[in-house]
Amino acid sequence: MADPESTIANDSAAATQAQVDDTAAKLNNLTFKIWPPTQRTRDAVLNRLVETLSSESALSKRYGTVPKEEASAVAKLIEEEAFSVAEASFSTDEDGMEILQVYSKEISKRMLDTVKARTAAASDSAPSGTAEADSNNVGTAVGEENSSSSVKDED
Repeated sequence: MADPESTIANDSAAATQAQVDDTAAKLNNLTFKIWPPTQRTRDAVLNRLVETLSSESALSKRYGTVPKEEASAVAKLIEEEAFSVAEASFSTDEDGMEILQVYSKEISKRMLDTVKARTAAASDSAPSGTAEADSNNVGTAVGEENSSSSVKDED
């Protein structure tokens, strides 16, 4: 006759193995979808874009900051356009990593294009005043040069 303790141990081991097999089967069927991003992720991207555009950053040092209200509207447009481009190139065969890279690159490209265009527009509206100031400075510098050379001539 079988030992009752060994029977219980065998049953327990079999139950544990069944649980392990069940968990392994569930994990094999588990899929991790990275695309499309959740609304929470898209909102986080928007917040980061607004922060980058409207506060001091490496980008703002070169191209200037964008007022927060404008940055919010621009960020929404950038994110929506990048999402549309990425979504259009999405294939169901992909795991989402490539499409996420497309999304990220589109955001970066569009953000840079936006700040460059904004800077160019600002400089297009400023040249008349800047050119006058520059020509005044040049005239002053030339006048100073002439007056200092005439002082030298008198010596």
